[in-house]
Amino acid sequence: MLKYTIKRLLQSIVTVLIVVTIVFLLMRMLPVDYYFTEEQLMKFTEEQKQEQLLQAGLLDPLPKQLFNFYRQLITKFSLGDSRRIQSGVAVTKVIATRMGISMRLGVISLCISLVLGVLLGIAQTRFKDKLVDGIGTAYIIFVNSVPSLVSYSLVLVFGSQVLGLPPLYSTRNPTSITLPIVCLSMGSIAGYALWTRRYMVDEINKDYIKLARAKGLTTKQIMIRHVLRNAFVPLAQYLPASFLLTIGGSLLVERFFSVPGMGALMTDAIARYDTNVVQGCVVLYASLGILGVFLGDILMMLIDPRIKLTGNGGTR
Repeated sequence: MLKYTIKRLLQSIVTVLIVVTIVFLLMRMLPVDYYFTEEQLMKFTEEQKQEQLLQAGLLDPLPKQLFNFYRQLITKFSLGDSRRIQSGVAVTKVIATRMGISMRLGVISLCISLVLGVLLGIAQTRFKDKLVDGIGTAYIIFVNSVPSLVSYSLVLVFGSQVLGLPPLYSTRNPTSITLPIVCLSMGSIAGYALWTRRYMVDEINKDYIKLARAKGLTTKQIMIRHVLRNAFVPLAQYLPASFLLTIGGSLLVERFFSVPGMGALMTDAIARYDTNVVQGCVVLYASLGILGVFLGDILMMLIDPRIKLTGNGGTR
């Protein structure tokens, strides 16, 4: 396990470096005029522009710029300063202020969706092909087939008009997080319910369950001790990634409810050509996504010792 862990960790680091390098080079392919604000473009002479670019290192050869970027990142943990989102403010500080808001909403919605989704999946399995299963299936189909903007609009109208909840996010009103959390949770509840039901139904049809029934175990004992435990193993693989990616926020939900989180930061940075912020977001997203997959494999092995992951794939 130690050998596999070290190998996967090194692979993850290399993957992050490749992704960040590609984005860095793409950002450097933009015209240099995007480095300046509209006011600076009108105010600066050509000589002043060249001097600013020289000081920023943008006139250096690309290999040297890339080396300086990684040296600054590794030695100072610095991603440079924002040029347009928050002019002169460190990118790490810009990201940190947005990250807290997204993570708070994301973690709450993750906990809610995990509990409700797994419980719904268990109920569907327990009452397979009955009313509860039908209702759960209808909910899953509705969430996956209806466009997100339509379902979010229904939540917004019902929550604001019927329940009197605030339609937009506000730091001054704690109840304003309710509707964004509901929308963030809807899809995840459907996903967890779908996969929990699927894995539990697969487990119920296996021979060891028939043996457990023959030994006199009750349905409740079989469901908890055997079926749910084994069905939870594949679900556990995705929990670390789901938790870590809550930091990244949800672009659609945060835009819809005007939440000043991470979801809109990267698109704003791209639209306003703030290359340092774009690079910072890419470093964050790539690291979180790859780390989540890595931790998911480790967690799956810890939960079920029968799983042995090797260089040739997983065996059980």
